[in-house]
Amino acid sequence: MRLWRRQDQAQSALTAEERYYVATQWQLMWRRLKKHRLAIAGMMVLALAYGSSLFAEFVSVEDIYKRHISYMYCPAQRVHIVHDGQLQWRPFVYGIDAVRDPVTFERHYYEDKTARYPVRFFVDSEPYQLWGMITLETRLFGVDEPGVLFPFGTDQLGRDLFSRTVHAARISLSIGFVGVALSFVLGCVLGGISGYYGGAVDTVIQRVIEFLLSIPTIPLWMALAAAVPAEWPPLRTYFAITIILSVIGWCGLARVVRGRLISLREEDYIMAARVAGATSASIIRRHLLPACLTYLIVNLTLAIPGMILGETALSYLGLGLRAPVVSWGVLLADAQDVKVVLLYPWLLVPGAFVVLAVLAFNFLGDGLRDAADPYR
Repeated sequence: MRLWRRQDQAQSALTAEERYYVATQWQLMWRRLKKHRLAIAGMMVLALAYGSSLFAEFVSVEDIYKRHISYMYCPAQRVHIVHDGQLQWRPFVYGIDAVRDPVTFERHYYEDKTARYPVRFFVDSEPYQLWGMITLETRLFGVDEPGVLFPFGTDQLGRDLFSRTVHAARISLSIGFVGVALSFVLGCVLGGISGYYGGAVDTVIQRVIEFLLSIPTIPLWMALAAAVPAEWPPLRTYFAITIILSVIGWCGLARVVRGRLISLREEDYIMAARVAGATSASIIRRHLLPACLTYLIVNLTLAIPGMILGETALSYLGLGLRAPVVSWGVLLADAQDVKVVLLYPWLLVPGAFVVLAVLAFNFLGDGLRDAADPYR
């Protein structure tokens, strides 16, 4: 029996070794990526963020435009599991009492411990449209009326900040992908032409890239965003901001593609393709770009945070997206006043999500870069 077990173990080890040597490049990348804990953590955070933004209407507590006049600038509610020294089997929140200061006329909020509202999952709510097409009357979590739940507090109009932050993630995270997609096309096309043909074409494209990179980024974005008419509808403004962010985003990718194609264009298989009668466009599309695909993926992963930060900065300065559209930059615009930040620090919560998303993308990009390195 022991001999059989040893033979089975040896066979299993041999099979694993064979699988390693016959694995594709993508399988080898995935094996190395799984060992990078920060990259896996960043991937999980991004999956949660994009999943929540995709189903933002369902995940949010209530409608993002619903106003609570009695709870303006209400701080975040604490979720409790202990009441009168006894552990409760279901988390709950207390009611909220508002008292106005007779001198400063500022509202102060206190917990009303005589009223408890359990936090429930899949609660009934007012009808809403998921993706503008499906009518639902259930949300992921909430409390029964007349209780209210403000996980992140409320803004100056009494609107739930958690719901607005989740909805804002849909705009801020998607604008990174859309902007990078445009940059990817421009970078691959112009970088491929520059690296493959060289000569005068390469010189012209590289001088254009150097000119664009020499312009300060923020002033250029501000100038281009200021040209967007304020009366434009939100959807048109969204795409305009995306195009603006892509104006410079392609330059770095074009240089990466150019460098890789210069080193690959004299390889034997490229010469064989030329002899076989393949066109230059076909060689670039079918042979050269796939050869540096892993580097392109890493570059794209590291470029998305820049797009997100660009949209956030423009919207924060009032030159990007504007209300009633909600993005992380639009929400942070409410916290420009130092007095507001000191009195209502929970308005900076969207900024924490910007930092978290950027860190997650950077960790994932670092992991992909290490996994794509064949010498590691």
